[in-house]
Amino acid sequence: MRDNIRKRIGMSLFGVIICAVSVGIFKIAALGVDPFQSFMAGLDAMIPIDFGTLYVITNAVMLIFALVFDKHYIGIATFINLFLLGYITQFTYDLLQKVIVAPSIMIRILCLIVGVVIICFGSAFYMTADLGVSTYDAVALIICNTWKKGKFQYVRIITDIVCVILGVALFLLAGGGLAQIPTIAGIGTIITAFFMGPLIEFFNVHVARPVLKRKTLPYKGGES
Repeated sequence: MRDNIRKRIGMSLFGVIICAVSVGIFKIAALGVDPFQSFMAGLDAMIPIDFGTLYVITNAVMLIFALVFDKHYIGIATFINLFLLGYITQFTYDLLQKVIVAPSIMIRILCLIVGVVIICFGSAFYMTADLGVSTYDAVALIICNTWKKGKFQYVRIITDIVCVILGVALFLLAGGGLAQIPTIAGIGTIITAFFMGPLIEFFNVHVARPVLKRKTLPYKGGES
């Protein structure tokens, strides 16, 4: 049992790191990010503090919401996501900016494809570990399961749309141009909002679940 919980924590940590790296790649692609990151991009343009710190503050506010209305969605993975994802995303983005300078449209499309695959791979580990959801996921779950205000898939679409609208509005208020909107709400946003499910399930079935079920071999002292 103890080995199982350690494995699940490790899977949660691995999944969050991979997802954070993927968001950094999405930002390099500049063809749109997932709906919540669209909101974060608008907020980042508006508020002049490091993205990692801004991510922690924003998620801490949503954490308070979740703790007040239904704390059973909150777990170890929630806090791993809250404290690590923003900083790893910023580190990845800063590093890739030095490596991929002025990328062509083909490089950006390639980054988008890689980002989608990686975020689905990471999400499969994070979800299979089942040690809590992100604070953003908790909002939709509370609305549909605790408040009984609709089915999850429809509530999630609404919260995603609200995030994108708020992100674009904040981006424009911060001085961003109309031509730059597709960099935070573009084809990548559509893909992540509507088409990630099947790929996440593929990695769930073929990678994450088998890893969780795999037994750890006992250590035998004296062997080399």
